[in-house]
Amino acid sequence: MQEDILINWSPQETRVAVVENAAVQELHVERASERGLVGNIYLGKVSRVLPGMQSAFIDIGLDKAAFLHVADVWHPPAEGESLSASRASQPQIPIEKQVFEGQALMVQVIKDPIGTKGARLSTQISIAGRLLVFLPQDDHIGVSQKIPLAQRDELRTRLQKLVGEQGGGFILRTNGEDSSDAELGEDIAYLRKTWARIKDASTRLPPKSLLHLDLNLLQRVLRDLVSEHTVTIKVDSREQYEALRAFGMEFMPAAVGKLQHYKGERPIFDLFGIDEEIAKALGRRVELKSGGYLIVDQTEALTTVDVNTGGFVGARNFDDTIFKTNLEAAQAIARQLRLRNLGGIIIADFIDMTREDHREAVLAEFRKQLARDRVKTMLGGFSQLGLLEMTRKRTRESLAHMLCEPCPSCEGKGIVKTARSVAYDILREILREARQFNPREFRVVAAPQVIELLLDEESQHMAGLSDFIGKPISLQSEAAMGQEQYDIVLL
Repeated sequence: MQEDILINWSPQETRVAVVENAAVQELHVERASERGLVGNIYLGKVSRVLPGMQSAFIDIGLDKAAFLHVADVWHPPAEGESLSASRASQPQIPIEKQVFEGQALMVQVIKDPIGTKGARLSTQISIAGRLLVFLPQDDHIGVSQKIPLAQRDELRTRLQKLVGEQGGGFILRTNGEDSSDAELGEDIAYLRKTWARIKDASTRLPPKSLLHLDLNLLQRVLRDLVSEHTVTIKVDSREQYEALRAFGMEFMPAAVGKLQHYKGERPIFDLFGIDEEIAKALGRRVELKSGGYLIVDQTEALTTVDVNTGGFVGARNFDDTIFKTNLEAAQAIARQLRLRNLGGIIIADFIDMTREDHREAVLAEFRKQLARDRVKTMLGGFSQLGLLEMTRKRTRESLAHMLCEPCPSCEGKGIVKTARSVAYDILREILREARQFNPREFRVVAAPQVIELLLDEESQHMAGLSDFIGKPISLQSEAAMGQEQYDIVLL
């Protein structure tokens, strides 16, 4: 498995695509005006405590108050006890006994604001470095679960010696598995300096201040996206290439050799067909190579994926046709989750399979594809109705929510009333207003297709209503109006 990372930079927007075998696997977008907040540390002010929800609203200087749940409130563990063991052994303390209105509180964003929800916060601070994650309030020494079990004890012992008597908790990241003691020591020193700077700022700055800004998307590419499978990192901006190279030389020297400045005349995303992939990722229908297709629907509560055979009839019998379509769909769905950054509850409706071995094979393939995801996923088995249920951790807006907004005509419903339905709504509204008001005339302003219907097929009903209420009704076409929009003006 080999992958390339393509970076398209402009002053207003940074776009990153992870491409594997000429297929886009991940898309990341960061806009200068809408930069994500995850990882940022603030000195917040408690604006409201809600004992019934065991939560508190925290003002961190954003338009919407952020949200702190009691499960995310840190409290010191007993001496010699790790935080995880402390939480497991002690009953949860009610939030009203831990925070109070007006209190200044150091908090970290763990989820960006999504839709109508404010940012989610935690009072347990973690600072990510190149090789380690620093937990300044804890003494736990941990190792990434992606590192083989046999190596974890040895790595944990090495890390404990390097941390020494200064304390603090550290978790070794996956890319720190083969690091030398010197490299780990440098990362520990960097993280301690960062924490000292944050603590100092918290004593000097007023509440609602930003204490620590997490890395931007370009820098996070080197920290989080580069792996042993990465062949090249192509950047189409000379200025950002130099900045990224300087950042890499200081913190991620192993990744610097993979950096390349793209100098081609064609835009980098055009050359590799990334913009076409983005357009497809915003649509409902996803075509499969076999002729089948997926229908992806995103709602506030969950995302549904429906698998269809379409025109695929290539297998010897119907069972094999369904099995092959579902196998391809398992790969495509896992890719679409990464590409669209879909999170929360996800329901996949595979085509019904009668054979148990086929179901197990599709489930195994889906698990294999999900294992490549950088975001945490949880997958159950097939339900009694043949649905596959899973969750994918949601930390930021999906691609569709970031790039799109609800249609002003249908207001996000995806459908609009027919012109005839709107025409009948207008007739009822005129009758309703005629009983309350006594104008000289009623004027209807509506979309051209609605006015045309009222003038033609519904003209008899219009004339009958005018006679019934004893007032003239005039019609005015307005091209700028959507099909469901209309105004009734009393003259």
